[in-house]
Amino acid sequence: MSTSRQTDRFSLTQGGILNKILMVALPIMGTNLLQLTYNLADMFWLGRLLGGNAVAASGTAGMYMWLSVAFMMFGRMGAEIGVAQNLGHGDSEAALGYAQAGIFVAACLGCLYSLSLFFLRGPLIDLFNIQEQSVAGNAKLYLSIVSAGIPFDFLSMATVGIYNASGNSRLPFFFSIICVGLNIALDPILISVFHMGIAGAALATAISQFTGGLLSILALTVLRQRPFARFKPFCVPKPALLKQILRWATPVALENFLFTTLTMLISRLINGFGADAMAANRIGSQIESLTWLIGGGFSSALTAFAGQNFGAGKWSRLRRGFRISALAMLGYGSLVTLLLLTAGAPLYRLFLPDAPRVLEIGVTYLKILALCQLLSCLEGVAIGFSRGMGKTMIPSTVSIASSVFRTALAYALVNTSLGMEGIWWALTIGSALRGLWMLIWYLLRSRKTPREDALPATA
Repeated sequence: MSTSRQTDRFSLTQGGILNKILMVALPIMGTNLLQLTYNLADMFWLGRLLGGNAVAASGTAGMYMWLSVAFMMFGRMGAEIGVAQNLGHGDSEAALGYAQAGIFVAACLGCLYSLSLFFLRGPLIDLFNIQEQSVAGNAKLYLSIVSAGIPFDFLSMATVGIYNASGNSRLPFFFSIICVGLNIALDPILISVFHMGIAGAALATAISQFTGGLLSILALTVLRQRPFARFKPFCVPKPALLKQILRWATPVALENFLFTTLTMLISRLINGFGADAMAANRIGSQIESLTWLIGGGFSSALTAFAGQNFGAGKWSRLRRGFRISALAMLGYGSLVTLLLLTAGAPLYRLFLPDAPRVLEIGVTYLKILALCQLLSCLEGVAIGFSRGMGKTMIPSTVSIASSVFRTALAYALVNTSLGMEGIWWALTIGSALRGLWMLIWYLLRSRKTPREDALPATA
């Protein structure tokens, strides 16, 4: 299939708005749900076979996997915004240049981050001030193994950005099914059958990461449904492309980096309450991720939708798309809020059926977090549209300010009569304020966009 026909097929600048958004969003949401399924399955097997300490250890090491997303943003956002805007404008050659530049950046940063995790794993885990030495030792072991798969995760993330921007998110979803299925299948085999313990869970993750990276390269260079007929992976991009990628991605990367780093500081507070609190936080954050994984998937689809329509100058379509998306995410956020308020106990019992203290902490945690879910969903809509239009600075600034505020609030409230619950309230208040600020900023800024669509470009 030619590039032009492929581009027309997945164009987001024409057709029903909700249908087009869902065409991109549903596979991304499916991919995110698969990742959540893997995370939950990983905790399920670790909790059932090895106990709460293993869950706490993998969760601590997993913080650095989460931190890697900040650096992945350089490759992904550069490709996603550049490809979407240029395809919308009708310039497939420029879009190809951004796609290749995104892969190059991802490969370089992925290797650097992987080496850093491996050689600095000791001091990195020690930063969390873990009281139980067995938990700290297992966290270091887990991190040393999963670091080998990090470069392949970076490649997968950049590839997902390229496909999403082109309007075809189904193929990355199919690849995710393969990788997550492989990971889930390997977990119990390596943990229990081969008696590798937590090292088995880490090895299963690394194997899945390698598989995903390999499939990503094949998706860009061989498969018929690839966005560009000719794609040269790992070629050195032009300096101008790298400069533009840095301009777009640096605020987003800095936002993710500071958010995760400050969350680590909060985790250090939680760790002071022992392994039960660590396990409750680890499981609860995965349950709550129903909001930000699905909301994030929808937001990624909106980045592609907004990018293509911004490039095409279709302002009225952008405004209608925002309204439709906000209503859809309000409905979804209401369902998640209800789930967190009413189903905390049975959800925790799935992972640790004989841990009453973890259950007690976790149910309270989820009920408090339920209060910010609606605003978090609307935040994802506003961020998706802003990024698609290349406006990444203000959303990232809002997020950074909110993260600093909630961290300071957590340290203040934990020393009051609220104790540990003060941390949960700080997380909720910070998330709610971030969502509210982001929504207000986007609504004010959208009033300045042109009222009339741009004229079609002439040949």
